[in-house]
Order: sequence, then C-alpha cells, then structure tokens
Amino acid sequence: MAEIFSYTFFQYALIAVVFISVSSAIIGTYIVTRRMTAIAGGITHACFGGLGLGYYFGINPIAMATVFAIASSAGVEWLSSRQRIREDSAIAAVWAVGMAVGVMFVFLTPGLVPDLNSFLFGNILTITFSDLMAFAAFTIVLILFFALFFDKIVAVAFDKDFAKVSGMPVKFISTVMTVMIAVCIVLTIRLIGIMLLMSMLSLPQMIAEIRYHNFRGIMFCSIAVSLVACVVSLFLAAIVDIPCSPIIVIILTLVYIVAKAAQSVAERRKNNKLNTSRVK
Repeated sequence: MAEIFSYTFFQYALIAVVFISVSSAIIGTYIVTRRMTAIAGGITHACFGGLGLGYYFGINPIAMATVFAIASSAGVEWLSSRQRIREDSAIAAVWAVGMAVGVMFVFLTPGLVPDLNSFLFGNILTITFSDLMAFAAFTIVLILFFALFFDKIVAVAFDKDFAKVSGMPVKFISTVMTVMIAVCIVLTIRLIGIMLLMSMLSLPQMIAEIRYHNFRGIMFCSIAVSLVACVVSLFLAAIVDIPCSPIIVIILTLVYIVAKAAQSVAERRKNNKLNTSRVK
C-alpha cells in the first residue's frame, strides 16, 4: 500500500482532494445558506454544454465548461430578475439547454470523445499538474476573498435585503460569489463528476448543521468532514480499484445517518432526564 505514494498521479490526486475539499466546503456553505442548491444543480448540468462545445471545436473542455457555467449562472439571474421569469423555471431552462447542447455536440464530435466518463462520473486519478495549479490558484483566491469580505458575505448569504439596506456591496458580493460557484463546480467535476457533484456541495453542510448553527462553524466543520471523506475515499478507491466519487457520496451519506441518529439518541436522553427531574 505504501508504494502507491511513489506514483505521481496518486500524489496529484491526494493534493487535489485537499484543495477541492476546502473550496467546495466553503462554496457549499454559501450555497446552502443562500438556499441556492437548485441554482448550483442547474449550473452543474449546464456545464455539460461547455464540455460538448469544447470537444467539438477542439478547445480545452474545462475552459469551455467554465465559460458556459458562468454564462449559465448569469443567465439564470438575468431571466429571473429582468424578464420576470420564476427562478425555478429559469433554472430548469438553463439545465435543459446545457444538457441538450452538450449531448448534441458530443455526438457531432468525430471519433471517440476522450475522458467523457471522467467528467460524467469523476476520476480524480486523471488530474494533471496544470489542473492542480488551477485548483490551488482558485482555492487561494477564494480564501483571500472570504478573509477580506467574510462579514459581508455572511450578511448577504443570510439576508440579502438587510445587507442592501445596510449599504453593503451586495451586487459585488453576489456577482463574485456567482462566478466563484461556477468555477468551483467546473473544477470539482473532475473529482466527482457531473452526476454526483451536488453531494460535495450539500452533504458536508447537512452533517455540519447537526452540530453547528452559524456560518463559521458550519463552514469549518464542512471542510473537516469533506477532507476526511475525500482522503478516505481516495485510499479505498485505490484498494478496490473503482472511482472514488461514489465512495465519497456513500461515506458522506453514512456519516450523516450516523450523526443524525446520534443526535436523536442524545436528545431523547436529554428529554428523559428533564422529565425525570420534573417528577422528582
């Protein structure tokens, strides 16, 4: 087992899961707090349109998916705010158009489409050095942005109207975070794939919310949970020789079930003690 550390691809994968765990946990906390999970899901599936265009025109699929993701997120906001279309309808439209464009151009691409399965279902072992540098740069920028505007980001996440009345740069924060969400989704596709990506942006936060009820606590707990789940999944995937993405989802789901059951038991014991003390 120790010899696996000598392989460059595994070293890249191990470093990548650290960056991705941190960035997806931070972004996921913002998404869950803002109740933007549906929008994130729409952007995730709309990315497939960028991948299809990238393959067809011979452009880097990740770069095209990034452009498509940012355009999709901006499109949802424009349709819902300027065209008076319900946000859920706008998300459904962007979701469907992105998938349709992706499927069409994948089939129009001559020959076999390389690495398509890794984008759909995830394959962290295909991470390259340039991908790693992109993950690192994004994570550093994200952390710096949160360090500089943390209080304003939290205010916008919890109550956008109150933040606007208070004179905070709501539009700036919302626009930057929308771009950050899009970029994070595109970068994380390589780890867990389009089909399962939403679990990385919601399950760690669901687990964290069992214990914590503030933005900072949920964010740091999500980082810890995500990091442990991803590292353990990577080693298990190397042992059983399957992609680590389904293992990540299964581990996070099991952790949530166990944590929720433990909370229920603790609450039941607490209530029993209170009832006993009242009887006495």
